[in-house]
Amino acid sequence: MAKTWTELTSETIRLRKPEPEDLEFLYSIENNSDFWFVSNTKSPFSKWQLKQHIEHTVYDIYTNKELRLIIEDKKTKKTFGLVDLFEFDPFHKRVGIGIMINENDRKQGLASECINTIIDYCFNILEINQIWCNIDAENLVSVKLFEKAGFTVSGVLKQWKVQNSEYKDVLFYQLLND
Repeated sequence: MAKTWTELTSETIRLRKPEPEDLEFLYSIENNSDFWFVSNTKSPFSKWQLKQHIEHTVYDIYTNKELRLIIEDKKTKKTFGLVDLFEFDPFHKRVGIGIMINENDRKQGLASECINTIIDYCFNILEINQIWCNIDAENLVSVKLFEKAGFTVSGVLKQWKVQNSEYKDVLFYQLLND
């Protein structure tokens, strides 16, 4: 595969940087308290904050050590999710990954297609040695998604997160670039 891409695409999806037109979508995601447990957030964002972020962030993984991409349908341009690369470590060549698909767009194989596209990008363009993720032990859908993509559990973080005053275990997964 060539070392440069003009787009991060697969057969049906395109991964792209956020645009001003994504403000309402991002606002709905960032202010959905159901996702705060996963993202370690406890407060909402204003539209102004998100607008400033979109307009002023340099979406470069080497600069910010993270990269947020919008997942959209290539044909219809419908936005249906986000994928985040975070805690990018170019020295040790590793990066964390997280994905969110709108509830109405799940169970269509879109998350798998996204994960496979971003794995290809990480291993072949960024030349990463490993991709890792933390998955809540009770999130069996995400466990299945990442295991299907080749990730293996490397450890259990006992009582790692608290939700509704109850401590939850988190599974640590890795995918090595063999």
